[in-house]
Amino acid sequence: MRRLFLSLLLLLVLFSTSSAQAPPAAKVRTAPIVQEEVAPSKGFLGLLYYDRKSEVASEVAGQVERVEVRSGDLVKEGQPLVQLNTELLDIEIALATTRVEQAALQVKLAQKNFQRQQSLLENRGASQRKYDDAQYAFNNAAMEQQAARQTLASLVLKKKKSLITAPFDGVILDKGVDSGDWVKQGGEVVAIGASQALYIKVPVGETLLRYLEAGSEVEVVINAFETAMGGIIDTIEPRADAKTKNVFVKIRIPPLSRGAENMSATVYLPIGARQRLSIIPRDALITFQGKDFIYTIKEGKAAILPVHIVTFLGERVAADNPYLVPGMPVVVEGNERLRPDQAVMVTGE
Repeated sequence: MRRLFLSLLLLLVLFSTSSAQAPPAAKVRTAPIVQEEVAPSKGFLGLLYYDRKSEVASEVAGQVERVEVRSGDLVKEGQPLVQLNTELLDIEIALATTRVEQAALQVKLAQKNFQRQQSLLENRGASQRKYDDAQYAFNNAAMEQQAARQTLASLVLKKKKSLITAPFDGVILDKGVDSGDWVKQGGEVVAIGASQALYIKVPVGETLLRYLEAGSEVEVVINAFETAMGGIIDTIEPRADAKTKNVFVKIRIPPLSRGAENMSATVYLPIGARQRLSIIPRDALITFQGKDFIYTIKEGKAAILPVHIVTFLGERVAADNPYLVPGMPVVVEGNERLRPDQAVMVTGE
């Protein structure tokens, strides 16, 4: 009886141990590998810059009352940047408004006198000289009224120009004034770079130009934040460096919420002719000790395979490993928790 009890206890221990060693089946989603004709690529280091920049200047002289932005702020077209003090200007506008009203009264009085002299002249009750004087006074009053209106309009426009606004959507590169500063007419207040004109300038060897085409999409990584995004080859500059023979390629990228001019970026550009490569969803990649791997499924278990990435294609990558064949399932969801030879349960593709 004691021997039977010990045997049952041993079996229970062995069963418990085997159960602990074999984790439960992991639920995963897969996607099939496909093959396409793509060009191999290589990472090139470039610098961010704004192709359109403006040193925003004040159109009128005045004292800075407040600055609405700081360096690095994102601004929209028409957004206030700097407000100049308008206290003296407001007084001048009030005075000019009064003068416009006075001129209107003068015109009204001169018009009545002119009409009276005109009527008397027609009835031969007034001399030609009085009629001419009345006509001159009326015309002169009308011109004085026009001059007063123009002066008022000029002052109102000057007040409007005292609020300096952003000429386009962009980022503040530099703030050149602070509250209390005196700004001359034409004096710079801020420097702004256009959000829609953010580029990366990349030097490449002249022998690679045959593989580059304007309008092509390329992979871009902002190194400071390890942020990946798509870029477009915009322009290939028509002049090579006399010594290195490198040619600058301009890559247009989307606006960045964080970023600075002259930051570095890695751009993956084609370096060879198109070839047939295996296309893998980027979600399938896992990184271990600086190398890339994927999980596939063999006999209901997870099998890990190294991957040699030849080029990046946005949300996909291309690899040239010979064992990656069309239709092979790769795990795209749940792979971050998998272990080699772990049982898996495919919940969908």
